[in-house]
Amino acid sequence: MEEKRRAKRMPIRLVLEISDLYKQDNVHLDVNTPIEVLNISKTGIGFTSANKLPVGYYFNASINLGDKETLHSVVKIIRSQPIDDKLTMYGCEFVGMAEVLSYVFDAYDYRLEEETQI
Repeated sequence: MEEKRRAKRMPIRLVLEISDLYKQDNVHLDVNTPIEVLNISKTGIGFTSANKLPVGYYFNASINLGDKETLHSVVKIIRSQPIDDKLTMYGCEFVGMAEVLSYVFDAYDYRLEEETQI
């Protein structure tokens, strides 16, 4: 089956904490929940969480791909899918991330390919 995504997904293992979720109409939720990021692309991230998070909400993310630079972006939850009784998989898109930062993802992808060839 051909993948129809706008950008290549790359595996990653990060544990992050979401402290606040918000919507554009000043709706704000305090959640303080850990998430495990499983994959990343130029357009978004996929993660799991034991907590139920609402689709359509935003959070701030700081993601380090192993370089000196940390990406800071707003992330929007666009889909959720239960995995089992405990975990839910979420798909998110980056909102307002400058296209110029795509080189960070290209460098990360290059490092992944180098590691698999060793």
